[in-house]
Amino acid sequence: MSEREELDIIELEGEDGAVLKLCVERYFFYNGDEYVLLSDDCGQNDGEEISHYVMKVQPLPDEDGEEMEEFVPVDEDLMEQLIQVVEATFDSEEE
Repeated sequence: MSEREELDIIELEGEDGAVLKLCVERYFFYNGDEYVLLSDDCGQNDGEEISHYVMKVQPLPDEDGEEMEEFVPVDEDLMEQLIQVVEATFDSEEE
């Protein structure tokens, strides 16, 4: 993994109720919608396997009218397509 100047870290609640600290790897678009690739590699995985997650980005206004982002899980069929997009994007950028 390349060094990062500043990690964009978010906390989400997992299916089991545990809090997951995830790092934003990148944003990307697919069929006109914005998605985010997240990983649990925030510089604290000491040799453990890294997990990745893809979620849909939904802009929401906060109480002050500022735009915030909500990350929403996607269904399994769409997830398979998004994984292919992410893998193809990473492969083409590494060449």
